[in-house]
Amino acid sequence: MRNSAVLTVGRGLLCALASLVLSAAAFPSSAAPHVDVKPGVKEKSRIPFAQRYHAVQHGGIVRAANSAITCRTPKGDSACASARAGAGASNNEFNMFYTDVDKDPNTYNSTRAELRVPAGARVSYARLYWGGNLRVGEQKPPRDNGRVLIAEPRGKYREVLADTVIGHRTASGADAFQASANVTRLVRASGSGMYTVAQINVAMGRSAAGAWGGWTLVVAYEKKGAPLRHLSVWDGFDMLDKNRQSVGIDFGPMRMPARAAGRLGVVAYDGDRGIAGELLTAKTNRGNGMALSNKGNPAGDVMNSSITDSGITPIKRQPAYSNTLGYDSDVFDLRGLLASGGDRLSVRFSTKRDPVWVGAFFVEAEVRN
Repeated sequence: MRNSAVLTVGRGLLCALASLVLSAAAFPSSAAPHVDVKPGVKEKSRIPFAQRYHAVQHGGIVRAANSAITCRTPKGDSACASARAGAGASNNEFNMFYTDVDKDPNTYNSTRAELRVPAGARVSYARLYWGGNLRVGEQKPPRDNGRVLIAEPRGKYREVLADTVIGHRTASGADAFQASANVTRLVRASGSGMYTVAQINVAMGRSAAGAWGGWTLVVAYEKKGAPLRHLSVWDGFDMLDKNRQSVGIDFGPMRMPARAAGRLGVVAYDGDRGIAGELLTAKTNRGNGMALSNKGNPAGDVMNSSITDSGITPIKRQPAYSNTLGYDSDVFDLRGLLASGGDRLSVRFSTKRDPVWVGAFFVEAEVRN
């Protein structure tokens, strides 16, 4: 498991600690200086998928997510509005521009989403993922890949520096990156509500590769009286297309009873709505594998520019576009898969046509007593 840390920096103040711990100093974004990735953290071109966090505890996993960029809406053009409302469309069909919902003139992109931590629960782990395409109508410099701003509910922006940055995965005309940081202390102190993430380093414009990017906050919690569950978070960064068609994760020993409840989450980039050929399959060692899908993610087009919640009331987002035009943060119900129980769980994502960048998986599954 990789170690992680978050660093927050205020203007003119640099916190040096003997061990790698964070400060929680808040400041308005106008005071935020330019910084590179946290000292000592080198951007890597590829990191294979590996377990980031695992616990067996009474609790679960929740998440908040949103995209960072969308199509422009010229006067009289209904295509963009239709795409935002859910029509089948791809980001390369549009001139794309940053989404900016805050009132801060110093941020060029910002979006919000709701995190729902159950009442009485304690946050045991939280990780923020963000990423996108640096090469569209413009080429964004990679020096800011490892930096974003985050504002907790009713809070001011804090600067977050990544402890892991994977960048310059050039393929299919894109220059892609994903970064992530441990934000456990911040989320534990702030709890539920609308989180705002700003300044994701994504490029705007139009190209054959398209503009895309977004963020997902994954949070594991423990709560007395909740089911005993395996909670697991895996991440990496892999580009899949017709030449490299699949990636698989074996979540390892997970003793699950028959008819157990469970959910699987996936973070991915540049999956286009309406381009068939993508499958997300899962299996245990006691049953047949099955293709995962839900109302918002058909089995043959699971990474279809959506943020879905496995039948649960959808999380609140600002904006809440149905077609995110290139960003997926989806949660799938595993109840049918776990009907026979099992001791291991594995997942495989594959694509035949649409290039997709896969960044993270997270799972919660009930434990056999």
